[in-house]
Amino acid sequence: MSLGPLQSKIHEEKRTKHNATTTMRITLEPSSEPSPSRSQTPKDEVEWVPLPKHPLFTAHGGATAASASRNLLAWDGASRLYFWDTNSRCLHRLSLRLGDPDPSSVLASSPSKVSLSLHLVFRANRIQCYANSFPNLKQVLQADAVLDFDVHKISINRNGTAILLFGSETLSVMYLYGRTSKKDENLICRTITVGSQTYSTGGNDIRVLQALWHPYSDTHLGILSSDSVFRIFNLSMDPLQPEQEYYLQPVEPGRSRNASSVCPVDFSFGGDHLWDRFSVFILFSNGAIYVLCPVVPFGSLFKCESLVEIYNDAHTFGIMSANSVAASNSKLAISWLEAAFPELQNQETEGDSLSLLRAHAYALFDASLVLQGPLRRVGQDGNEDSVGCSAECEGRAVSFLYNLVSKDSILVTAWSGGQLQIDALADEIQPVWCVGSPPRLRVDSHDHILGLAMICESINSSSLWKPDRNAWLGNPPPLLRLAIVDLALPQRAESGYNISLFIDMLMPERIYSLHDGGVDSIVLHFLPFTSQSNGKDDTTKTPSVHSVVNTCQSGNTSEPSLCGFVSLSDSFGYSWIVAITLSLECVVLEMKSWNLLLPVSIDMEKPISSEGELKERDIPSIISKELLGGPKEVLVPHASPSLRSVAADSIEGRSTLHQYFKLFHETYVEYGHKVYLELKHHAPQLKKIINDQHSRLGDAQQKILKVEEKEAILQKRLDHAIQMHNSLEERLQQLRNLPCAHKKPLSRAERQFKSELDRFKEVELDALHSSVDALSARLRRHLQASKANQQHKTPGKKIHAGDNRISMLKSSLEKLSLVNTENSKKVKLVESTLRNNERSSSRESRPPLL
Repeated sequence: MSLGPLQSKIHEEKRTKHNATTTMRITLEPSSEPSPSRSQTPKDEVEWVPLPKHPLFTAHGGATAASASRNLLAWDGASRLYFWDTNSRCLHRLSLRLGDPDPSSVLASSPSKVSLSLHLVFRANRIQCYANSFPNLKQVLQADAVLDFDVHKISINRNGTAILLFGSETLSVMYLYGRTSKKDENLICRTITVGSQTYSTGGNDIRVLQALWHPYSDTHLGILSSDSVFRIFNLSMDPLQPEQEYYLQPVEPGRSRNASSVCPVDFSFGGDHLWDRFSVFILFSNGAIYVLCPVVPFGSLFKCESLVEIYNDAHTFGIMSANSVAASNSKLAISWLEAAFPELQNQETEGDSLSLLRAHAYALFDASLVLQGPLRRVGQDGNEDSVGCSAECEGRAVSFLYNLVSKDSILVTAWSGGQLQIDALADEIQPVWCVGSPPRLRVDSHDHILGLAMICESINSSSLWKPDRNAWLGNPPPLLRLAIVDLALPQRAESGYNISLFIDMLMPERIYSLHDGGVDSIVLHFLPFTSQSNGKDDTTKTPSVHSVVNTCQSGNTSEPSLCGFVSLSDSFGYSWIVAITLSLECVVLEMKSWNLLLPVSIDMEKPISSEGELKERDIPSIISKELLGGPKEVLVPHASPSLRSVAADSIEGRSTLHQYFKLFHETYVEYGHKVYLELKHHAPQLKKIINDQHSRLGDAQQKILKVEEKEAILQKRLDHAIQMHNSLEERLQQLRNLPCAHKKPLSRAERQFKSELDRFKEVELDALHSSVDALSARLRRHLQASKANQQHKTPGKKIHAGDNRISMLKSSLEKLSLVNTENSKKVKLVESTLRNNERSSSRESRPPLL
């Protein structure tokens, strides 16, 4: 990728400063007999190679197994890249140098076997420590326990001390630092299993849909599972039992006609903006988006100034509001803030002495969180079938991304048909509780909260959203549709595409989409609040979509071809992407980020120059126009009539001739001297122009020869295309004459019925299966718990606490199985009817035998 003049200048200055920096290397050599007098010199220097040529990718002979939506790369945001090897079941740690020696390069260290060095660089009044320059630091990390599950994704926590190994059945966390023991050439790292009592049931009934590190904590993990429960685990306290549980109930029981409306798909934490930092966005398979607020991990850290901002906002616009609902909601929010962050009440006396505040364990004893949603677009009606889905989107929702760009909260939904639905929040998120629905708390002997669980129900908000000056009314924020991006992926007869979404950390306006066909880049040019504050009018500016990595072979995408993707960036404003193929080939691309969002300014009032003016302007000025105009006219002085009778050798004649000679010399001789100097000065330039013209003439002649050679081939291809066109026209005419071509098309009702059948087959049937599996898992767990209670109970007592619930679960399961059986019978009946109609129509259209 070429650099502009400004970027090249800045890059040159940056490299000059880099060369002028002070570098200090401390080298230690291991010794079996330590001696203080022994000289410590490195035997092998560390070797820096381009990342695609690292031995991990060049010397590896195997390939990873294909899996849907797999990402085995992670970056700690500084200098370390992690890659999970599915064959050896180990984690590779690579140390990187970004943009050194040129902006397009990414170097990785090839570890030495003898020396151990520390590389310190003093640059711009700051110290940069290349931890990647530890050659003897082992680059292969191995778990201390047997990992008998397939890893689909890895992700690193905020401070880079632990990596999550994500599998559909099991979740494990590997700690990268701390107590490790050597085994062969690898480092054995402590590895724990998360939620083994909940997810590792063996029957794969409860599947893990998504697991993410919380952005404000290094030890909290958020997990969304197929039983419609969102859980938060605190790994520092208890990795087996969740700290918080939220049972999601988007619709009332028995009121939903679509099973996909109760099946979650993905979730995302909010960003650093007002109440968004306490929010969890949850996506369901029908495209509906719900919000939980506030959700705060116990012990997480938040900026004090941000908390003071929302605290003052609740006091200003909530309590002082004339609306009783707004006043009540704001009082609940203020009481929650004061209990979760007690230091907020002392800010007036202490001032800004605290920069970070730690969240205390707290929950309202008589209220549970409301599942706000589904979020509707501005002007959208309250019909349940129209929520979330769009006419341009096909299939089901597969992934979700929250992106904070300046003042705008962007929500991106990916669909299995290959479309991206991009929306922005048109209003601020605010916390909402349902009073009268107390949560279930787990406390210790000192009445300190250890965990909580609550049922989060959705409040019916079917009315249209209207702008209202009163805040804190409890209404979910509306969505402003920014764009529908079609990735133009080849059509698939299977269940569709699994699309993963990523944010460019350097430029948040850019979003990467990873799918089976490669990687695409989407850049947003219009942001409602940001563009308005900057004074830009880009309402008609659509997002720009570019294909970065294309793995489609002849337009077909049969299976995934990438197993890893990550976006890199440095402090100098350069950005790269790294992709790993299934054959373990590494691809590194530098991404353009400078002036990418600046619009192209065209002066419409300036007239366009004609061809003659352009040709005249392109001709370089070799000789000045003053010399081309010739010498100046000589003004002969006025002579008396008696001058002709004067002899030339007389004194008066000689004076007159000397005056004329001097005048002509000043005019013609000086002009000739100027012409000589001008021609002598421009001779090399003229020679260069002539040589350039000759070379261009030679290139033009060679191009003409190539065109003449290809003319015959093009003529043959043109004749072949014309013949093919004529043959296709003849075949089309023959097909039009067939009796089947006049088959009556489906009516509107039949088309609607067919679309409902297709939707039921793709979305609803999977949702029903997952619901049955979740209910079966709950029933099995409840039966095991009841058996355990019966074994531990005393002989004189009888406990019948769970009999009613068991009977209710059994009846619900039987009803659901009956509904599923009836729906399957209806589908089979419709398919048989359609098959019979096709057979009858084909028999009628078949010509009679002679």
